[in-house]
Amino acid sequence: MRKALGAPRWAVLGRFLAEATMLSVLGGALGVAAGVIGSRFTIAGIEPVLVPSSIVLSFGVSVLIGLFFGSYPANRAASRRPIAALRHE
Repeated sequence: MRKALGAPRWAVLGRFLAEATMLSVLGGALGVAAGVIGSRFTIAGIEPVLVPSSIVLSFGVSVLIGLFFGSYPANRAASRRPIAALRHE
């Protein structure tokens, strides 16, 4: 819709990437929170160990995956012709 109203390629691309970044950061933070909360419980006599570098690594991987898979639809939407984008809406 933005493309049909005359938005430049960078505006459409930036919007998609901003949404992908926000969702991947939120999902990564929720995953880290679930892991930290889950590590507080002893399961079958085994006490989990929390390593700070694993928390940072898991959060970073989550954000990278979100950005990687968010960039494909962003590039596709930004490069579409406006009439083609409206036809499939």
